[in-house]
Amino acid sequence: MSGIGVEAGAQAARSRALAVLRVRGRALAVALLPAGTEVILLTGASTGRLVGPAWDAARWVVGVLAVLVLLAAAGIAVVVARARPAMSPTVPVPEGSAPDLYGMVRDLADRLDVPAPSAIALTPDCDSWLEDRAHSAHGPPPRPASDEIAGPGRRRTPVAPVLVIGSPFLWWMRVGELRAVLAPVIAGTGPSAHPDIAAARRFVRGLDAAVAVASTGGRRPLTRGVCAALGWVARLLLRGCREHATQMERGVAAAAAERAQAVDYGLRIVAQEQVGLAYAGWDRLLTRVALPAWRMGRWPSRLDAGVVAALTELSRRDRLAEGFASRLGERPACDLLEEPGAVDEAASLLAARLFHGGPAESGPDWAPVDWQAYPEEVVDRTWRAEAARLHRVLDTLGVRPSPDPRTPDPGGPTLARVLDHLTATAEDGGWGAMDADAGTGADAAGPGAAGSPAATGVVACGAPGAGGNGAGADVGAVATGAPGSASRPDQAALGAQGAVAAGASGAGTDGAGPEATGAPAPSASASGTDGVGTGPTGAPAAGSAASGAAGTAPGATGAPAPSPSASGTGPSDSQADDADGPAPTDAPTDVPADAPAGPPTAVPAADSAPAAREPGPQLPFGEDEDPTTERSAALAAGLSAELAREEAAGVDASAAGRRSPVSAQWDEFACGLPLFPLQPQRTARELLADHVTAMVCCAAVDTAGAVPALDWLDGPSLLLGGERAADLAPKVLTLIEEGDPGPLRDWLAASGIRPEKPVRLV
Repeated sequence: MSGIGVEAGAQAARSRALAVLRVRGRALAVALLPAGTEVILLTGASTGRLVGPAWDAARWVVGVLAVLVLLAAAGIAVVVARARPAMSPTVPVPEGSAPDLYGMVRDLADRLDVPAPSAIALTPDCDSWLEDRAHSAHGPPPRPASDEIAGPGRRRTPVAPVLVIGSPFLWWMRVGELRAVLAPVIAGTGPSAHPDIAAARRFVRGLDAAVAVASTGGRRPLTRGVCAALGWVARLLLRGCREHATQMERGVAAAAAERAQAVDYGLRIVAQEQVGLAYAGWDRLLTRVALPAWRMGRWPSRLDAGVVAALTELSRRDRLAEGFASRLGERPACDLLEEPGAVDEAASLLAARLFHGGPAESGPDWAPVDWQAYPEEVVDRTWRAEAARLHRVLDTLGVRPSPDPRTPDPGGPTLARVLDHLTATAEDGGWGAMDADAGTGADAAGPGAAGSPAATGVVACGAPGAGGNGAGADVGAVATGAPGSASRPDQAALGAQGAVAAGASGAGTDGAGPEATGAPAPSASASGTDGVGTGPTGAPAAGSAASGAAGTAPGATGAPAPSPSASGTGPSDSQADDADGPAPTDAPTDVPADAPAGPPTAVPAADSAPAAREPGPQLPFGEDEDPTTERSAALAAGLSAELAREEAAGVDASAAGRRSPVSAQWDEFACGLPLFPLQPQRTARELLADHVTAMVCCAAVDTAGAVPALDWLDGPSLLLGGERAADLAPKVLTLIEEGDPGPLRDWLAASGIRPEKPVRLV
């Protein structure tokens, strides 16, 4: 192997490094220009050539300017030289804890004829690189050997950089594959040892650190002005050497690749396939398995070992990956560590810190969890916590439970309550739905329908429970579409109590049946509630007809409901105007089980014409409007608000806690954690789907003997009869988007899950 001077990439890198240093030299020349001018003026005065009042004034002005520029240049130079460069958060690996790994790296450096890295560190990512940590702020550098000299000037070689290795590589790759992958990285220490390249890199890192210092807030006005000037100069110099620095790094990479071709070149081609596979498994493990645990205050302590399990599962499912499982018989690279379990735990905690923003150390609310306890500690607790949150929001919306007299706890949290509330009624529909057909009685909307100008938004839901038994109506007072009311579902009257009125509708092909009964609903209070919206007083509202399963009797209400009042006291002046006269105040809320079944019918008020349904307001689901029902939108908005309050309370509690020496070292990253968020914030629709799915899983565990499980590729899963329930998500989406519980109820019945049974919550 020839020296660095004959390698094309190294020559290009050195020329670009000299260009970067020329930018530094020009900046120094500009700073010295006023001082040089002052020297000329003073020399002219001493020789008697530049004399007179004008020259004297020029000498004073230039002299003052030279002093100011020199002071500013000295200050900028001190900041650039002493500012701490950014350092990647890693897990250090001392030589005593990995002698075999250090030996392999040194042997590889000897074969490549380059300096060995000064240290080794691990990062929870699928990447490897060299990082210069020779700055004084990073600690004292290791003492170089006595024979480390370079060039005729006998300048000492700069301290070798630190080798950073992706921790998933150590667990998934074999020793030979890791050696082949690290060869081009270690070969980069050769060009990095050149004095010109090292000086150019120090200059660029110093400018970057100076920009970070200038961007720090919380300073006084005078200090902010000085920092603004410092930042402007540093950015100007960075722009001047940006292209040269980029081309310099490309030249270094080309030189390293050229030098590494002499070591394990054939094996490196095969090892690159494992790099892509490890990256795919690591990303899947973090987003599907680790993220749910982090959200529950648990961090998996064996993430790197989980990569092996995930990729092994992939090889079992995918025929194209069958050959990868045979590699597991070879020696893994993690055997080069003395205590791989401790290193894996440290890397897992760092991954939780970087990708989720968790605490830097374990605590009561941030505890490690192993893979054996994951189903019980994470999956089951996640389902029950989300189910409890779902029922709390339903309580806030005023949705009454669907009691079953056969259960020991009729008022307990049940899946039937969620199904009944999300079931679309005659006056419910998807957001942005088309106008109702003129000849369909079920689609006719009265003056109190959502979207009507005079609607107050009191919605009556009478969907019956499972098993052919009529259930009570779930009612939520939701102000939507009314003048003076909230324009978004998350501004609905969350604290209002629902008005319940149910009647029996007749059966028959002509849609004729017994007359519906109606009752005026009590007014709802809108005071002291976040996001409460109220409609105009005295506006009539027609109740919605309930659509049930086979063998159930949907009810219809036809009484105008008084609007919510600000004080919440006193009934409205509107009266029920029915053929049978005013109905009593205490209207029945349950439909008899033997009532004839018929199509749902909405009965409008006698003195008003049916109003066509208008599209609902814009949903807070992102830029694109998702198809969903009004009740789903209101429930999703309530879940989003509840989750935001819980997260804010958790952040405040952690911020008020006592900082330890372990967490103090994260101060430089605390302002931007998580540094690499895995996924964007879940939308309201996704939150609702997750919570409804969690409620279904809780009911399956408590009533059908299902068990929570961990799927290495898909995360939390439900096992029914020993098989994974993979067809649940489409049925939940049908309920949320269309208000149709039919597919989900059929799936529940086929699986032996009883939605009317109360479930256990956390």
